[in-house]
Amino acid sequence: MPLHGYEKRNVTIPGASGPVPATVIDVGSGPTFVFLHGLVGLNDHWEDVVKRFSAGARCVMLEIPLLDLKGDDCSIQGVTALTARFLDSYFAGTGVLPVGVVGNSFGGHVALRLAIERPDLVRTLVLAGASGLIEKSMVADIQIRPSREWLSRKIGELFHDKKFMRDSDLERAHAALTSRSGARAMVKLSRSARRNHLGSKLSQIKAPTLLIWGREDIVTPPEAAEGFKKSIPNSTLVWFDRCGHAPMIECPEQFADAMTHFAAGVTKP
Repeated sequence: MPLHGYEKRNVTIPGASGPVPATVIDVGSGPTFVFLHGLVGLNDHWEDVVKRFSAGARCVMLEIPLLDLKGDDCSIQGVTALTARFLDSYFAGTGVLPVGVVGNSFGGHVALRLAIERPDLVRTLVLAGASGLIEKSMVADIQIRPSREWLSRKIGELFHDKKFMRDSDLERAHAALTSRSGARAMVKLSRSARRNHLGSKLSQIKAPTLLIWGREDIVTPPEAAEGFKKSIPNSTLVWFDRCGHAPMIECPEQFADAMTHFAAGVTKP
């Protein structure tokens, strides 16, 4: 089922090291949710969820070229700042803020930081395989010029069922990490996220939070989900069986259904 009726925009976000280009897909109407991808993620990875969820909500997918970032922008703190600037600018004068923020993996970590640092931007949180507590990084043994076999193994670890691994993602990651700058960015972003442990700050989050987790997630394992559930005051945890670190790809229909049920209880148009 194709994604219809969307608006795609190229935007520029002011960064610490210069302008940062980003791509935005804006579709649907109703309560607004902004979708944030992981380190090797794309807007495309949210599309199967958005096709369903946008029937009753406005979905804004933000794609930042993370592996092209440099200087202070290339860190969990830098990407959080970029995302906050995007939200402030994109929704300026519309009365839409605060919005729901949906994040997977590194994007979930950014969403958490926004909810802690800029609660004026975040109405609700939806987190899937978020880092910030426990993460087994794919860059532990990263190679500057990785083989396709190494990358295939690493990307395959994101999924319970390897059939969901896309050849296009493998080729894109291989191209990015073959360059020294891309590999450096991956290491820097991942290490900054692992050092940014949010445990003591999670109790500050006031936004109603939905945690969606694959029981077979080996990157941010089930104990991470339990830790978030215990530490975030107003949170609900939904488990997906036979699902790994990217539930929006492996279980998009269940993901959209869980979001729809959650949104009905905590948002209004």
